[in-house]
Amino acid sequence: MSDLTDRPILNVRDLNKRFGRGCVHCRKPEDLPGLSNRCPYCGSVWACIHVSFDLYEGEILGIVGESGSGKSTLVRSLYFDAPVTSGTGEIASFKEGKANIFTESAQQKRYIKNYLMGMVYQNPWLGLKMDFSSGGNIAEKLIAAGNFNVHQIRQRASKLLDHVEIPLTRMDEKPVHFSGGMQQRVQISKALANNPSILLLDEVTTGLDLSVQARVLDLIRRIQRESHTAMIVVSHDLGVIRMLSDRTIVMKQGRFVESGLTDQILEDPHHPYTQLLVQSLL
Repeated sequence: MSDLTDRPILNVRDLNKRFGRGCVHCRKPEDLPGLSNRCPYCGSVWACIHVSFDLYEGEILGIVGESGSGKSTLVRSLYFDAPVTSGTGEIASFKEGKANIFTESAQQKRYIKNYLMGMVYQNPWLGLKMDFSSGGNIAEKLIAAGNFNVHQIRQRASKLLDHVEIPLTRMDEKPVHFSGGMQQRVQISKALANNPSILLLDEVTTGLDLSVQARVLDLIRRIQRESHTAMIVVSHDLGVIRMLSDRTIVMKQGRFVESGLTDQILEDPHHPYTQLLVQSLL
């Protein structure tokens, strides 16, 4: 694990996200019956419940859980794909770490997305414009951050595509013609275009052949080593988390049920749900 600074690069506290209009029975997560995150009266779902965590410079934080656990909603909320219901988030390099990013203006949120964060989706169609060339996708991200120099954009796109092992002869080709693994690598290069300090990766190996998965995971590890970018890796696969993450958080029905160093989670899981996940890995 990398040496971590005392101050986290990202600090999230008490993040809550509800889907649905809500009713008197689910205005707060505490109003829900038992450990459920779904309201039996109106059908609203609390996808994230009192989520709090820190992310440090240069580390990879894994978030693991079954489908519907809320892990993808969490990273998409961090990337402002959907507004949070409540909670605070602070980035050390944004307004001296004293501003709640979730209540910032749309303009400031665009700044954070263009300069401070990168996102890689499970479905490349969400992260790429398939009618743009591979280089054009990277150019879009650079232009959004205010770089209009064509030569510099072309040079940066070439460097990034080469970095993720996309042949430069295919730089002007549209990703729609690429394999799933190549599309993911183009998406990673786009996310890295402006050297973000935080990279969010949502189920990036799902649906890929095992050999392709291994190449993508190796690429992520290499990027982390070389650039010291802090990453949050979301997966339902504890094998992926084991390969990548320094620390791991286990999520179930919108809640964090266990967290710790990845090796500790794997060797001595405490929560019954974590134990079940670890047993499925053996």
